[in-house]
Amino acid sequence: MQAMMMRRSARQTLGVGLIAGLVGGAAEIAWIALYLQLQGGASADVARGITETVFPGSGDAAFAVAAGLAIHMVLAVVLGAAVAVVFARAFPGLAGTLTGFAAVVGVLVLVWTMNFLVILPVVNPAFVTIVPYGASLTSKVLFGVAAALVFHTMSARARA
Repeated sequence: MQAMMMRRSARQTLGVGLIAGLVGGAAEIAWIALYLQLQGGASADVARGITETVFPGSGDAAFAVAAGLAIHMVLAVVLGAAVAVVFARAFPGLAGTLTGFAAVVGVLVLVWTMNFLVILPVVNPAFVTIVPYGASLTSKVLFGVAAALVFHTMSARARA
């Protein structure tokens, strides 16, 4: 019985993480689209940049924008699920707390730091110039806030 409850709990945690990733990824897309629209830029350039990063030489392909959006959302879902699982296992007492909320946002800021200051400058230096650091950091903070809200909401529902 306990093993079955643990499996169900693990599935629920993973499901919440997937939802958090979808919501967080969508928040990033909305923010970048709005930011670039206001700046006179094109959010399609970001999607093409994502495709170019994952599949070098394909940034100008006809499928590059759709592929970039798909890649972004897959990575967002994986990230949301990973954060949910890590927090559920390592910090179960933080669920639904202000500290947990801040910790989720902090983890996403660390992800941004690794991506934009360490990995992307080596893998695809052009990508980090598409959107200023402040705007890209804001997008990751918004992902964290959106994911934390999902975690908080689902935690509150589970307690009810």
